[in-house]
Amino acid sequence: MKGAKNYLRMSTDPTLSEAASKLINSDLKDIGEATRKLADHVIKLGVSGGFITTCLQWLACFAAIYLLILDRTNWRTKILTSLLVPYIFLTLPEWLFGILHGDIGKWITLVGVVLRLFFREHYPEYLELPGSLLLLVVVAPNFVAGYVRVGWIGVIVCLVIGCYLLQEHIRASGGFKNAFTKSNGISNTIGIVLLFVFPVWAIIGLIF
Repeated sequence: MKGAKNYLRMSTDPTLSEAASKLINSDLKDIGEATRKLADHVIKLGVSGGFITTCLQWLACFAAIYLLILDRTNWRTKILTSLLVPYIFLTLPEWLFGILHGDIGKWITLVGVVLRLFFREHYPEYLELPGSLLLLVVVAPNFVAGYVRVGWIGVIVCLVIGCYLLQEHIRASGGFKNAFTKSNGISNTIGIVLLFVFPVWAIIGLIF
């Protein structure tokens, strides 16, 4: 009986309840601080050339290539597809850009130019934009290839291109709702939305 009374007193003791509450609050505060530090470290590591940044860069580049492929099916706006060329140029991963910027890219470009000049019947129309992209990569001066492409200027240009393409696509679809509901427009919408992942992530890195 005495033990039951002691237990009842301990469970209703305001001092013990207050101590337990403070301990729980302290633990929650520590968890919140650890979570904040983890998120901060992930962002800093990701935007400084880490795995996350590389994956998002590849994703944005593939999204732009995907939209170029769709141009051969149901997306025929030349202004929009032409803007994808500088976007891909700015988001090409560094190692791939280095390969195309060297002798391999020069030889491929040379063959393309010769075909375009003297053998037009062997140079299909769908190679015009890829050929322009390769030519842009090959002839890009060091300032553009080494500073604009990897700096904040390239990120801003990519973001502007994405915003322009999105608003033009929404207008061509007849409104925001149609762009996300019509079967012939939602594939383009998904591709355009994916264009934002890399520049937005890079801007977060510039801010933090």
